[in-house]
Amino acid sequence: MPLNSRYMLTALAIFLLPQVGLAQSTKPPQAPNIVLIISDDQAWADYGFMGHEFIRTPRLDQLARESTLFRRGYVPTALCRPSLATLVTGRYAHQHRICGNDPALNSDLKNSEGFGVRREQLIAQIDRFDTLPELLAEQGYLSMQSGKWWEGSFSRGGFTHGMTRGFPNPGGRHGDDGLAIGRTGLKPIFDFVDQAVEQQQPFFVWYAPLLPHEPHTPPQRLLNNYAIAGRPLPVARYGAMCEWFDETCGQLLDYLDEKQLGENTLVIYVADNGWTQLAERSNQGSFAERSKQSPYENGTRTPIMFRWPSVVTPADREELCSSIDIMPTILAAARAKLPVELPGLNLLPAICDGSTIEREAIFGEVFSHDVVDIEQPEASLIYRWVIQGQWKLLLTYDGPLDGVRFPPKDFRPQLFDLVVDPTEKDNLAGTHPDVVSEMARRLNAWYPVEKRKTVTEWSDQPIKLRAN
Repeated sequence: MPLNSRYMLTALAIFLLPQVGLAQSTKPPQAPNIVLIISDDQAWADYGFMGHEFIRTPRLDQLARESTLFRRGYVPTALCRPSLATLVTGRYAHQHRICGNDPALNSDLKNSEGFGVRREQLIAQIDRFDTLPELLAEQGYLSMQSGKWWEGSFSRGGFTHGMTRGFPNPGGRHGDDGLAIGRTGLKPIFDFVDQAVEQQQPFFVWYAPLLPHEPHTPPQRLLNNYAIAGRPLPVARYGAMCEWFDETCGQLLDYLDEKQLGENTLVIYVADNGWTQLAERSNQGSFAERSKQSPYENGTRTPIMFRWPSVVTPADREELCSSIDIMPTILAAARAKLPVELPGLNLLPAICDGSTIEREAIFGEVFSHDVVDIEQPEASLIYRWVIQGQWKLLLTYDGPLDGVRFPPKDFRPQLFDLVVDPTEKDNLAGTHPDVVSEMARRLNAWYPVEKRKTVTEWSDQPIKLRAN
């Protein structure tokens, strides 16, 4: 069935909720309030429920038990800004074009004025789409932005309320006033929720605190639990930051319950990208290779959770899930317009009745930290990746590497069997050329790359393509 037809049918199914069997309910619930919790720089395994040996996350452990949990969730782009732009637009980075955190410092950007022009051009990409808050507003939702937000003021993204003033205000690069949320309490969110309840309107909360993101400055009471003999202090600080973030999530969920809102609130959890904390800061920074900004599991993988009591069935799902699915799922729950061109899946029927998610593969891409050409994302492309069944294929591209912390050293294809090798240590591309070829064709069908060089055939010698 063509993709557009499938999206139209799933959107129709949500309007016929009694026929799709939402959990145990016999009639469609009212459109839910929606809370989107977005962790900032946290690896997929750094939770109690994911089995970490010492990081404690009791409130997120509880949320996982109450949710449909996808342990094999992914973000398509393992960098803050493009990952958040995917959540708010429902598009891949090569589609929304916000593929890096900042414009590249090209020769024409030697002064602050020129750089400011380019930054505004990058922000303006958000204007090309009906954003998630804008589509929810058509259904009467009030929406609140807090925490990380790169695209100008909160209103630029369609939020009715928010904390971020945005560029060109001082500190407006990625959140300004909004970055205080969580670290200094949650009162702005609580006040917003109270206002929405008073006005009898459904609400959407974007909670994207600068947690556990650097600076790693946890409360001493938490650090004391992690700073033990033999554990490097930077690692202890990061672990305490994860627990501090967990505490704030609990405070937010507790407030919903205190206001008797939890039963009809769809809570969604995801991390913007991964992180592996180094024991000591190096000249390349404080996170390790193969984590943030990379296509590997510690960069792209994240648990994804959906909780809506009495509607969404708590379950531990084995299927792949992508953050590209979050926007269409929210819109379906809110009975909002579901643009047919969204590439993600509406997961609502599957997470409500346990039905199988029809998908063969998920995709991702990595671009340089600094955007080389705002109108041509391909100019900044470093990797494309695809996961299908047990296999994960990475293809590497030549060209500019502006702001890349760990440039690729070898341009041969990388093929991993994630079932037996989840840490991606054994490249099997040389022994499975047929798998590489088939998955490379799938990548080209998803996002064709026309002007950049890569290789899809294995060689016993490392391949270094000449950069453009």
